[in-house]
Amino acid sequence: MPINLDEALGAELEPVEFSWTSSDVQLYHLALGAGQDPMDPKELRYLTDGNPQVLPTFGNVAQSFHLTEPPSVKFPGIDIELSKVLHASEAVSTPNPIPPSGTGIAVTRFTDIWDKGKAAVIWSETTVKAPDGTLLWTQRRSIYARGEGGFGGERGPSTSTEPPQRDPDVVLSISTSPQQALLYRMCGDRNPLHSDPEFAKAAGFPRPILHGLCTYGMTCKAMVDNLLDGDTSRVRSYSARFAGVVFPGETLTARIWKEGDGFSAVVTAPARDDAVALAGVELIPA
Repeated sequence: MPINLDEALGAELEPVEFSWTSSDVQLYHLALGAGQDPMDPKELRYLTDGNPQVLPTFGNVAQSFHLTEPPSVKFPGIDIELSKVLHASEAVSTPNPIPPSGTGIAVTRFTDIWDKGKAAVIWSETTVKAPDGTLLWTQRRSIYARGEGGFGGERGPSTSTEPPQRDPDVVLSISTSPQQALLYRMCGDRNPLHSDPEFAKAAGFPRPILHGLCTYGMTCKAMVDNLLDGDTSRVRSYSARFAGVVFPGETLTARIWKEGDGFSAVVTAPARDDAVALAGVELIPA
């Protein structure tokens, strides 16, 4: 079904109320690899019973955390087959640290829809507030829908970014496990692209790929741990563009530059000729 730009652009979805617990936060952190050294106090801060510190990237998944069915891409003016959809980018900003448990009310609206000819890029923004109206976090997301272009919309600007033309200030190694995608899908993303070899093959991949949001969260954790003394409260915003795939079990390299008040980074897979997985990574400290 072609995208109906008049109906989709600016559409606002009904508010969705959801809740999360400290156990959800702990599972999310474990799915990102927290606790690999169970004697490290900094690692245990992510896994404390009742009051774990919370990575801001939990805000990107909190609303969908308890889903047990594959997601659908059906919204006003938008109806796209799941196998055609790739995650393009993600961002989160938090005025204050996300609490380890609570209730949020999410309102999502579609802010931009770009016609790339052979594909569509759909941007949405979600604001999450507490029941008393306090802003908890803001999430911005884009998806890339193959074969869904040609509906007559604006092409939109290029989102590609080049890293600084100098040596990185910090280089980090980020290890993923062979079962990482199977664990991360317990955080609410049951897209079979990450678990079903036949589905992945039909979508054009040799085997299931790691969730982009898992790589995104792991990179945020690595930057917090190594640049901000493991203190998640020191993050004001974090964002990245999904530039390529990661296969579970790969070891990634994050090259990081100090840029003004924040940090920029690019994440690659050295075993595949430094194929870029995340580009335009930006972390702004509070």
